[in-house]
Amino acid sequence: MCYKQIMIFHHPSATIRFPELLDPGAAFASVTHLGIGAHPDDLEFMALHGILAGYHQEGCGFGGITCTNGGGSVREASLGDDALIARRHAEQEEAARIGRYRFIAQLGYRSAEANDPADPRLTDDLSRLFQRMHPRVVYTHNPADKHPTHIAVLARVIAALRGLPPDQRPRQVLGCEVWRGLDWMPDGDKVSLNVSGNPELAEQLATVFTSQTDGGKRYDRAVRGREAANATFGASHAGDGASAVWLAMDLTPLIMDDRMSIRELVEGHLSRFRHDVMAKLARWKI
Repeated sequence: MCYKQIMIFHHPSATIRFPELLDPGAAFASVTHLGIGAHPDDLEFMALHGILAGYHQEGCGFGGITCTNGGGSVREASLGDDALIARRHAEQEEAARIGRYRFIAQLGYRSAEANDPADPRLTDDLSRLFQRMHPRVVYTHNPADKHPTHIAVLARVIAALRGLPPDQRPRQVLGCEVWRGLDWMPDGDKVSLNVSGNPELAEQLATVFTSQTDGGKRYDRAVRGREAANATFGASHAGDGASAVWLAMDLTPLIMDDRMSIRELVEGHLSRFRHDVMAKLARWKI
């Protein structure tokens, strides 16, 4: 795996690698789909749609950014923090090799650092990475996720993207499921991502992260169950159009209108959800 220190990041343990042995400039230029996750393995679940596009579609390339070192996760009892961080780092690099990512940047922040609004370093690092590429689609965490670090990464992604000139921003920004599903959203608000294309690759990517599965968190099973449930329960009066679907919230309005807050966007979705539920109950006087 090719490694060049082409950028100076704020965090001393940050790395960027190019599994496809591309020149860094060519690698960045080839990224059409970009995933930005909080932890090692988030990309392989929530951004699988982009990974598959880069793997299979001519003219497409996937790049990945992992913001934290994953040191606080569940693990085997014998695995200390430093060993866990090193193992998760290696797992993320292996997933990038298997998935043919154009690059994988691991920025190495602790969760506490990512969660500190007064610490601008992670946002600055994301901004500098964004300035080197022009992806069409960005995948990150959704604002209804229950994990605080996922929300922190989302907020920093939006802030960094808003720092770009409007004509250099991506066409679409998607907030994806991880720690909470998005099946509650009204159908007209959901973005359904068909991830049926290569189940063998999806399984390979999920099973790389043995530091998690061996520690008792069977994410590899859980993501396959969620994908299948989304595919089947997406429409009540139609056959399954796909065998695996991941759901996302469209965050593009946040980079089209810098005045819109994340809370305002979410309040709109929650209001429409409430209206949908209450309207179906209204005709029953019980």
